[in-house]
Amino acid sequence: MGPVDVLVVDDGSTDETAAIVSARAETHSGGRSTLRLMIREHAGKGAAVQAGMLEGHGDYILFADADLATPADQLPLLTFALRDHDIALGSRVHPDGSDRRATQPLHRRLLGRVFHSLSAFWVTGPVPDTQCGFKGFTRAAARDLFSRQEIGGIVFDAEIIFLARKRGYSMAIVPVQWSDKRGSRMRLRPGLALRVVFDLFRIPLIHRGVPRLEVARA
Repeated sequence: MGPVDVLVVDDGSTDETAAIVSARAETHSGGRSTLRLMIREHAGKGAAVQAGMLEGHGDYILFADADLATPADQLPLLTFALRDHDIALGSRVHPDGSDRRATQPLHRRLLGRVFHSLSAFWVTGPVPDTQCGFKGFTRAAARDLFSRQEIGGIVFDAEIIFLARKRGYSMAIVPVQWSDKRGSRMRLRPGLALRVVFDLFRIPLIHRGVPRLEVARA
């Protein structure tokens, strides 16, 4: 693997994330592989990922949740898939039918199933796991898709997949290891549920005029 540029996007956190990253020697090394920090005002997970993906400049641009629920040793699975696909979607659902989300609390699994059913019907089609926070893109695909992104909240994954299908990008489903990391600060409140449903509903509407790519991947 060649040089790796790691960008940590701090979406207005109130913990020590920014200080920890800044204190790392890699942040100041100036070597072939770098560690950088981007600090933003809080605007939602989708907005934070969008900013980071548009800032990336490697041949492959990948994002992962900061809790490393999917460990970094799974990254080569995405880069390998990107050799002949435009997009690599990490999946906690494996071909043998096993689901790494089985360790989540019951209420999160039930809500996840409802979300997946709505998303598959209206937005994403038959993608087994839209919400895994571990995805990779070629530079061209990342630039195109994330520049079109309109959703700043947690439904952005579904929006990106919708756009990728509409644009005609090739997608690989990549089974990955994943473990539930407790301590999420997202609270499942009625207002959030309504926002999720609203965002899902409007994705096909706000992107109804997006054209298909004229030239397919070689």
